Amino acid sequence: MAWRIEDAVAYGEIDNTVEGHTTGRVWLAGRDEPLILSLDGDCWRDLAGTRLRFENPAPKVVADSDALDVDQAGIVGDMTASRKNKVPTVSEEECHELYQNHQEIPHEWRNTLYLEWFSEINGRVVIETADYALTISPHEWAMDEDAEEAQKLANLNSMRDFMAQVIRRRDSEGPEPEISEELDEFAWEERLKESDRLTDAYQEVLEKYMEDSDSEQKEAFVMGWDGLLDALAERDEAGEEDFPGSEMSYGAMENMSLGFDDDDDDDFRDPDDESFDDDEEDHPLQAKAQELAMRAMDVIERDAGPGTPSYQLITNLLQVSGKLAGALYGSGSGYQPETGFVLAVLKRCLNWLNEAVGACQKLMEMERDPDQKAALDHIRSTAFEIRDSIVEMRRELK
Repeated sequence: MAWRIEDAVAYGEIDNTVEGHTTGRVWLAGRDEPLILSLDGDCWRDLAGTRLRFENPAPKVVADSDALDVDQAGIVGDMTASRKNKVPTVSEEECHELYQNHQEIPHEWRNTLYLEWFSEINGRVVIETADYALTISPHEWAMDEDAEEAQKLANLNSMRDFMAQVIRRRDSEGPEPEISEELDEFAWEERLKESDRLTDAYQEVLEKYMEDSDSEQKEAFVMGWDGLLDALAERDEAGEEDFPGSEMSYGAMENMSLGFDDDDDDDFRDPDDESFDDDEEDHPLQAKAQELAMRAMDVIERDAGPGTPSYQLITNLLQVSGKLAGALYGSGSGYQPETGFVLAVLKRCLNWLNEAVGACQKLMEMERDPDQKAALDHIRSTAFEIRDSIVEMRRELK
């Protein structure tokens, strides 16, 4: 996924005074040598033909930045100092408090520096910020509107190519199993991995285009959802907001990419959907996993940030509960998911449970209150019980 390095940048420069070629140097906190940019393509009109110098007033040493290669040769993405973004008008602490209380965060629209390129070695790299001090030289050549639109279209295609590499879809022309043929565990595992990559890619695409006026079209094009793109075009041509087919969004497109037909939707329904039969009982293992996740949320701090043991414990237990619901729902109904699918999901649940147990162990080592430590120990023991049950279920299914 994208390297977002705005926090690590100390200062740098972008030079697009030679039409068709963009160069630059970017110094990162904690590194002596700058990144050297040598990119094919031009910036947007505001920066095309200029030299841009920028400085970060509060650079930070970011460990991951060490993995960036000095040689940043490749092609330009969107490069502009006039991208419009919502910028909060309150402090980070106030933003967090408002978010926790489900209140709107006050903001204003401001020009944002957005520097994006696609490196041959590191892939997509992004600098996005409204906090840098900028100095822009006079234009040595001028880009007209048509040339800018052509460059933006080239950038859109570069983003699409990059996302195709991230998602790594199965070859649509390759062999497909017969409809009557069940996929085994390993085939389902590959499809679920593709689903994970698709989810990560879509999140990255949303972050980039969500504020654009034509965000739907750009997102569909970049994700390679040509069916949705065609439906949106028909909707716009008909002048109807709810043109049939335009509601085909991420979930439907993900199912299509995994090889599910629209007729199969009922087989992969959300068990929390109100349209479900209320008399249908949850599988006891899923019910136990859900109860454990809820208990853990009561025991540990609720506002722990990403990367903390508390956050890892909760997110992994919720993953297990949710995935078990999808794989084991309807054990007493007529619907029976494919054995390979269930095996693949259960294998993933084992990984999440291992992560949860490790996070719980870290919390126990840091905890000084004996009652809290006992509660954490009970969570860990229950996680082991669920893990043992999943191992036994996989053994029976095989």
